[in-house]
Amino acid sequence: MTQPARDLPTPSTAALAVQPPPRKKLVDRLPVIAQLRQSVGLQRAMLIIGLVIVVVFVLVAIFAPLLAPYSWAQQKADGVTFGTQQPPNATNLLGTTVSGFDVLSRVIWGAQTALLVILAAIACSIFVGIALGLLSGYFGGWLDRILVVVCDAIYAFPSLLLAIVMSIVISRGQSTLWGGIMATAISITVVFVPQYFRVIRAEVVRVRQEPFVESAKVIGVPTGRILLRHVLRNSTRSLPVVITLNASEALLTLAGLGFLGFGIEATKAGEWGYDLNRSVADVTSGIWWTSVFPGVAIVLVVLGITLLGESLNDLSDPRLRTRRRAGGVA
Repeated sequence: MTQPARDLPTPSTAALAVQPPPRKKLVDRLPVIAQLRQSVGLQRAMLIIGLVIVVVFVLVAIFAPLLAPYSWAQQKADGVTFGTQQPPNATNLLGTTVSGFDVLSRVIWGAQTALLVILAAIACSIFVGIALGLLSGYFGGWLDRILVVVCDAIYAFPSLLLAIVMSIVISRGQSTLWGGIMATAISITVVFVPQYFRVIRAEVVRVRQEPFVESAKVIGVPTGRILLRHVLRNSTRSLPVVITLNASEALLTLAGLGFLGFGIEATKAGEWGYDLNRSVADVTSGIWWTSVFPGVAIVLVVLGITLLGESLNDLSDPRLRTRRRAGGVA
């Protein structure tokens, strides 16, 4: 007598429900690509325009030695002197400056100087701002009060004036290429640290009250591990937005320092603010090419970074995603 065969177990809907969701592709997890997929309409157009301008700026800065026809301080080629304030011609496509430098080469090399200053300033600001904000927000007490007062005092000074003072103290009038870049970057860092400090501190104050942080304390996880693995990893979601917004401010501060004569010397590197300073007297004489192209470069790069930062800032707002989902359902 044969026994009836048992029914084979079939996967239930509950078992299927507990399966983890599929992992997103690496491309979909990239910050800008993820926001690009979420954007619609005018928001997407602003993001694409800003992204294109920023990518072109970065590529020009990286490949400046290949793109620039001459060096930033070159005044002759093949034994022929360029001449001063020459209009655009076959040898100098965008003309020459009052010092006899090629305008096109100065603009291209200026992109590299701007990118280096932006990267150095943001890197220093992030490191110092995150460290101070993490300690202040987690431990609180007298350390928190002192750091908040210091940051408020820094906010009381005009940012450009504070950058000028720090540039004078750091460089002492000796603006070599890397010395000038680091002096300018550090002077901008002093202005940006309070911004990163406040953003990280606010996030840390919120995260430290979460149950997973309290659980880590109860089971005896070391404080350093809690700060780095649990608190810091959940407190940096707003940093990409702040970085893009501060990049345009760093470029404007660099241009302001160069325009006022506290930036990098012309023989040490190409710098847009310095070129605008030297071209002020040319405008009244009808010599337009020495000021138009450096000015357009500053405006375009600041516009691209601002569009990118504002778009990311809007897309990080949950209310925008809610309106987008509601519009899609309708």
